[in-house]
Amino acid sequence: MRQWVLAVAILAAASAAALLLGAEAQQQGHQTERISGSAGDVLEDNPVGRLKVYVYDLPSKYNKKLLKKDPRCLSHMFAAEIFMHRFLLSSAVRTFNPEEADWFYTPVYTTCDLTPSGLPLPFKSPRMMRSAIELVATNWPYWNRSEGADHFFVTPHDFGACFHYQEEKAIGRGILPLLQRATLVQTFGQKNHVCLKDGSITIPPFAPPQKMQAHLIPADTPRSIFVYFRGLFYDTSNDPEGGYYARGARASVWENFKNNPLFDISTDHPATYYEDMQRSVFCLCPLGWAPWSPRLVEAVVFGCIPVIVADDIVLPFADAIPWEDIGVFVAEEDVPRLDTILTSIPTDVVLRKQRLLANPSMKQILNGLARKLPHGDGVFLKPGDERVLNWTAGPPGDLKPW
Repeated sequence: MRQWVLAVAILAAASAAALLLGAEAQQQGHQTERISGSAGDVLEDNPVGRLKVYVYDLPSKYNKKLLKKDPRCLSHMFAAEIFMHRFLLSSAVRTFNPEEADWFYTPVYTTCDLTPSGLPLPFKSPRMMRSAIELVATNWPYWNRSEGADHFFVTPHDFGACFHYQEEKAIGRGILPLLQRATLVQTFGQKNHVCLKDGSITIPPFAPPQKMQAHLIPADTPRSIFVYFRGLFYDTSNDPEGGYYARGARASVWENFKNNPLFDISTDHPATYYEDMQRSVFCLCPLGWAPWSPRLVEAVVFGCIPVIVADDIVLPFADAIPWEDIGVFVAEEDVPRLDTILTSIPTDVVLRKQRLLANPSMKQILNGLARKLPHGDGVFLKPGDERVLNWTAGPPGDLKPW
């Protein structure tokens, strides 16, 4: 997630849309309001001094050995679990005294199990997580006093701690029972969904900062593309009859705008993908199988206004980032009117959105944890109320040793 810090450097490029739209706005009599400040101001909220985090020292088989076996885990979109661990090890909020800790962090790399093509598999994840919790509960007293209510876990799967990439199976599995009282930090965010529990902290998916830095273009490059999108419109492998994938929203984008000159859309993923985003005013961020995707991160980093088409999405760091001011929200049923909606946005509004493109960082996760303090009275169990962990809860396949 450190790639978000690139946003400040790119804000200047974002304002290049004024070159494209300013003359037209003057002809139409639009007045451009002076804009002060930026969403980078959210970083002024400093969690240091407001919380202390104890990092469990787990055997390397739960984290470092997995990464050593497959370094690709460092660059896939679920890599936040790795960078959160590294960040906390050297963070000023870390405490080596568990007795003074506000939160306890268990570093488990549950998504570092990749197919040859680099896609994360979730099948070992529940077993690995159960094993880590058993280790923590057996060797330290802190889990049992709260049943994990003062513990947090990074679970950046497609459907979070439901640990499956297919929604139907994720819903059937549900959140791992042992994590029911813990706070989950996850990329998955969908309203009223069984895989998103109250109190979860939604974060952006990871995008490799070095790769993005390598594709920066001059800040004065005009934004000559009005609407940009690269990705699937139909998933014929998993949705052969069509219509279910993205609830038909992506198919509607293609059918309505494939021949519209304002829309640069394709299934191709060119080598100039990041450069093209920096040349675009609007970047489409439609739902796929889940409401979120790395496109949202990429668009914000490159100063392209995200057009969010996902009715049920829960956006990352929603309590700190003014998403309504940054992005454009289009209801899934309104996709056929995308051209009218986007061309009707006044130029001064476009400029304001570009200026407000946010610059959150790993620290925003800590801010989210700090805002949950102090723990409520119901977090800690009273003496004598401690319960034995139920190691038999969950699907039979999850109960196998890891």
